[in-house]
Amino acid sequence: MPTLILVRHGRSTANTEGLLAGWTPGVALDERGTAQAAALPGRIAGLPLSEIVTSPLQRCRETIRPLLDARPGLRAHTDERIGECHYGDWSGRKLADLTNEPLMEVVQAHPSAAAFPGGESMRAMQTRAAEAVREWNARVERDHGPDAVYLMCSHGDIIKSLVAEALGLHLDLFQRISVEPCSVTAIRYTRLRPFLVRLGDTGDFASLAPREEPPGDEAAVGGGAGAP
Repeated sequence: MPTLILVRHGRSTANTEGLLAGWTPGVALDERGTAQAAALPGRIAGLPLSEIVTSPLQRCRETIRPLLDARPGLRAHTDERIGECHYGDWSGRKLADLTNEPLMEVVQAHPSAAAFPGGESMRAMQTRAAEAVREWNARVERDHGPDAVYLMCSHGDIIKSLVAEALGLHLDLFQRISVEPCSVTAIRYTRLRPFLVRLGDTGDFASLAPREEPPGDEAAVGGGAGAP
């Protein structure tokens, strides 16, 4: 079966402002996110992509635009099932304020029991994303063969939940996974089991160094409601 390349969108204006964006319209890449997107085609130049699938949200579409420009033979398919979690009433709120919400403790420690007011549950988020991947795996294999490689551009919580599903981890453990903006994660699917072959790869080891500034930048916002 195919190899799936999961790309998280580049750093967005919501990341730098410490907001839980969700499906809030008008959330674009910031200056750094735009540079990350511009560098993406070179980072994955050696991959013969057969299809590109994207979340419909602006920050994902902006992330893959340079890649589409570099590969004019490809077009992007939009799939709402890999769109961000529907955070409902939490959408657009500051993460610093949400830390005082009792539900946030559930999101962090027992996400399989978390459902956002006016939105969806984290279980439903994972289910729809995993169903999308299974359907696209079958479609890509049918159209391009079992060794094909294709790319999905999505969001932190979505990618983390897909990694957990591939590893056979309970959703309650997915907060232990970290994917930075514009990082590349790769899952190779086979008939019997998937293999995680890359996780959150940015090619930049600077992010592993101790930080001088307090939490609150994009690293602390790196994965939707799963931000530490």
